[in-house]
Amino acid sequence: IFSLLGHFRGVEVDTLFVTAVLTILSFSVHDTIVVYDRIRELKKKHGYLEFEDIINRAVVETMGRSINNSLTIIFMLLAMYLLGGDTTRWFIFALLIGTVSGTYSSTFTAAPILIAWDKFSHWAKK
Repeated sequence: IFSLLGHFRGVEVDTLFVTAVLTILSFSVHDTIVVYDRIRELKKKHGYLEFEDIINRAVVETMGRSINNSLTIIFMLLAMYLLGGDTTRWFIFALLIGTVSGTYSSTFTAAPILIAWDKFSHWAKK
């Protein structure tokens, strides 16, 4: 997105953009750790369930937390975008895009990757 904005609107990738990317990466990693930690807890508690069921339950249980955290951040960023100055506008825009994509990836991408990894490890052992 920012490469297109840079080409058509002259948006520069500067230190604020790099800061936004690093912030979003840490946010996404933290959210993924929360999901994986819940999977670990549920696996100890409900080890008799299928692995996919444990992952599904973990995602459902952490979904509310992830959405609430993301909405809080999005509302704050929207206020800063609308009321802030021009200097930080693209920084805040990058954070908005990153918050939405980070929430999606930590919830809906990390868990299926874990399932695929588990299936591959069982296949490789055979």
